Amino acid sequence: MGLFSLTQDIAIDLGTANTIITCNDKIVVDEPSVVAISMSDNKMVAVGRKAQQMIGRGGNMIRTVRPLKDGVIADFYACEMMIRGMIKLIPRQNKLFTPQLRMVVGIPSSSTEVEIRAVRDSSEHAGGRDVYMIFEPMAAAIGIGIDVEAAEGCMVVDIGGGTTEIAVISLGGIVSNKSIKIAGDDFNADIIEFMGRMHNLRIDEPTAERIKMQVGSALPELDNPPEDFIVVGPNKVTALPMTVPVSYQEIAHCLEKSVAKIENAVLQALEQTPPELYADIVKNGIYLAGGGALLHGLSKRLTDKIQIQFHVADDPLHCVARGTGIALKNVHNFNFLLR
Repeated sequence: MGLFSLTQDIAIDLGTANTIITCNDKIVVDEPSVVAISMSDNKMVAVGRKAQQMIGRGGNMIRTVRPLKDGVIADFYACEMMIRGMIKLIPRQNKLFTPQLRMVVGIPSSSTEVEIRAVRDSSEHAGGRDVYMIFEPMAAAIGIGIDVEAAEGCMVVDIGGGTTEIAVISLGGIVSNKSIKIAGDDFNADIIEFMGRMHNLRIDEPTAERIKMQVGSALPELDNPPEDFIVVGPNKVTALPMTVPVSYQEIAHCLEKSVAKIENAVLQALEQTPPELYADIVKNGIYLAGGGALLHGLSKRLTDKIQIQFHVADDPLHCVARGTGIALKNVHNFNFLLR
C-alpha cells in the first residue's frame, strides 16, 4: 500500500472460534470471535480477547456474543460489530485517512447462497468496498502450499471451531466435498458434559478449551503423553470448590464419539472421490488444517484407521488465513476461485 493509497487489502478468516486478519502477508489480527455489547445502548464494548474475558462476568450490563455458529452467521448485528471492531485493531500506517477496504473472506464450502449473502453484507456494512469470498478448504490448500491448479488430486481436512470441512481439490476446483458440524466446539461440549458426569464438576467453555488444548487426545495411548491438567471449579451438587486432575486418557474417552464422526466423514468423502484422484491422494497423503489438527494423536489415529498418510500442516491454525491472503494478493490469477 502506497503512502497516499486510500485502499487497503485485507484477508479475513472469519471463524467460529477465532478471526484472523492478514495484511501485506502478515497476520495483523488473531483474536477469538467474540464481541461484548452493552445492554443499555446496544453498542460494542469490547471485541476479541477482551470480550472473551468478559464471558460470564458482565451480569445484566453486558452480553457477550459469539456471532458465528457452525461456521455461519447466527447474529447479523453482532457479526457486523465484531468485523468492524477487528478491523479497527489493524495497525494503520496513515492515520490521517480511513482507507477503503478490499477484502477476501473465507467461508465454509457448504455455505448456501443466503449464508454467503449474509457474510458479504456484514463485510460491506463493516467498511468493505470490494468483498470476495473463497471456500475455506481451498484457502487452506493454498496456505499449505499445494498447487491447487495442478492436474492432480489432493485432500484437505480443515477442523475448525464450528465445522469440519473435507474437500478433494484438482484443477483449481473442489471435485467433492463434505462438511459436518462436528468440530472444536463439539469437543468443548463433550468435555463440559464429561466433567459434570464423571467428576460432578461444573466448568464453562473457556475452561473446556484449556483442557482440550492441554490434554485433548484422539488416542488413549500416546508416545509423548502430556501431563495431567488441574481443573478448579464448583461441585455441581454442593457448590463447594473442587480440584480435579484430568488425564489425556479421560479426554480421549470423552472425545471418542466426535472423533469417530470425523473419521466416518473422511471415509464418505473418499467414497465420492473419482478413482484417478483417489490414487493421487493415496500417493500424496491427506492434509490436516485448523485448530482441531493439533489434537494429540489425531493424525496417527486417522492414518491407522484409513490407511492413508495424514500430514498435519505447518501452523495449521493459520492455513486458511494465509491462503486467503495469497488469494487476495493474486486476485487476478485466482479470480476463478473467488465468489
